[in-house]
Order: sequence, then C-alpha cells, then structure tokens
Amino acid sequence: MKVAVFSSKLYDETYFNQFNQSGEIELVYFKESLNPNSVRLASDFDAICVFVNDIVDAEILKMLKEMGIGLIALRCAGFNNVDIAKANELDIKIVRVPAYSPEAVAEHAVALILTLNRKTHKAYNRVREGNFSLEKLTGFNLADKTVGVIGTGKIGAAFCKIMQGFSCKVLAYDKYPNKALADTGVEYVEVDDLMQQSDIISLHCPLNEETKHIINKHTLKEMKNGVMLINTSRGGLINTKHVVKALKHKKVGFLGIDVYEQEENLFFEDLSEDIIQDELIMRLISFPNVVITSHQAFLTKEALEQIATTTLNNILDHKHGLELKNAVN
Repeated sequence: MKVAVFSSKLYDETYFNQFNQSGEIELVYFKESLNPNSVRLASDFDAICVFVNDIVDAEILKMLKEMGIGLIALRCAGFNNVDIAKANELDIKIVRVPAYSPEAVAEHAVALILTLNRKTHKAYNRVREGNFSLEKLTGFNLADKTVGVIGTGKIGAAFCKIMQGFSCKVLAYDKYPNKALADTGVEYVEVDDLMQQSDIISLHCPLNEETKHIINKHTLKEMKNGVMLINTSRGGLINTKHVVKALKHKKVGFLGIDVYEQEENLFFEDLSEDIIQDELIMRLISFPNVVITSHQAFLTKEALEQIATTTLNNILDHKHGLELKNAVN
C-alpha cells in the first residue's frame, strides 16, 4: 500500500521508518503541506497521511477521490481541518490518533506557565550576557492559586493532576464532567464561574462551532485583572485581536500559546530570513509577557512513537478490511 505523507519533517521520517517494519506500507514523504497547489502529488497513491495544518476541505477531497484515494490518515487527534460531511459523501475513510501521550501536551502547558511566571527565559538570556541582576524577574507562588481548565479529556485531565500537585485549586468546565477527576478534588463549575474565579486559565478543548473564539472580548471582561491564559489546544479557541487589546490594557497579565489562529502560514517553518507579514503574531511577539512556541507541545519521544505506531496500524487495518478503531467518520 502506497501512502503519501504530507507536511513531513525529519522527526516524522525517523519514527515512521523505525516502526514501519511490516513491508506492507510504502511511505513517500513530502515536505509540502496538502493544499490546492500540492494535492496532485497524491496521484498514484492509495492513501495519504496529513497533519494539523493540512487543508482537507471539500474541493481537495473531491480531487483526492478522483485520484482513487480511499483513506486519509491524520497523525494527530484533532480533525477540524477536515470536511467530514464531504468525506462521508465521497466514502473516503478518515482515521486519526485519538491520544498520543496526553502528558506531553499537559506538561508543555505547565512549562509555559512556569516560564511566564518565573521568567526563566529572560533569566537565561541575561546570564549568558553576564547580567546576574534579579530586577523585574519577580514571579508568584503557584500554590493556592485557582486554575481553570476548559476541557477535561485526556490532556485536560493530565493537566489537572499536575496542577493539583502544585497545591492549586482546580476548577473545570466540560460538557461531560469526569467523575473520577471530580473525586480527586477537581471542582466542575459553569464556564462563567470559571472565567471569573481563575488566576490561570488553560484551554484543553477541541475546536468546533461551540468553542471557536471561546476567549473573546466578552469572556475576557469576566476574567480577573492580570489573568494568565494558556492555549496548547487549537489557535481558533482564542480571538487574537481581542486578546491583543486585553494585553494592551493589562487585563491579560500573561499569555502562553503553542497554537495560533493563522499558524498554517507560519509554524513548522524557518522564517528567520523572511519578513513576516502576519501583523497579529508580530504584535504578540512584541509583548514582554507573552511566550509563543510553534505547536511543539506534542513533541516528545513517547508521543512520536505513539503517533507513528497508531497511524501505521490504522493504515494496515484499512488495507486488510478490518474495523477502523480510530475512524472519525
């Protein structure tokens, strides 16, 4: 079975090749993302493998169907970039990796919190320049702070447990509360109460019609002055323009993001010699109380192993006509 892997990086090739030992799958790697200009690369393949910022809309799905593609394997958990209704109509199977080391993403969210709070990134740069001053490096104790968690799936639950380890009071909002998590002391509340009471708010929910721009000018008004916002889920959960305004007025005291609304034009690429045209990201970068990482929260050895093995098994299940345990549609 011949599979085209779009948006591939060296770490993808390393881990996929390591675990692709059956001899039943031929993987061909393309650095190009899947989009209207690159979709023709999928010609003569049986399936394609895509990542979070690849475009899998109705038009591309129709082109893939014409090429004979019957399977699209997402090497990620989210599928908001796929037109599922169109895939159903065209009978193209969509599979994903529903969980790949939830701890990887949860721990990265905590890393953003600690970096913003204790300013370790600034201290590191100072010391390298021979500056050992502690001025303007003051942080705050996490112990006894109230942390609001929106979305308590596997990643959100892992994050809750870590923050409880810091002796934080953890509030959570989810349409489907986790009783086992509640039994550990996590308090489920309405989303408005969470916004109003939390010192730190961390987003761990999927992006859909209900959650798009869940952080906006209205919800920002409900938050405490100086609140810390963390997003390691999907960029579209935050209305970036509204958050920039809230940063300017010091409503938001800290912002840590691993995802961004327009990241498909930026993230995973070396643009250090380019003039970046995205004015919003450049505005965010200019704030001293903002830390941005480029969608690296998933990037651990354990997660990459899980992504590769699950994706390959999904493809083999399809090849052998077995039940697709990780089917989206």
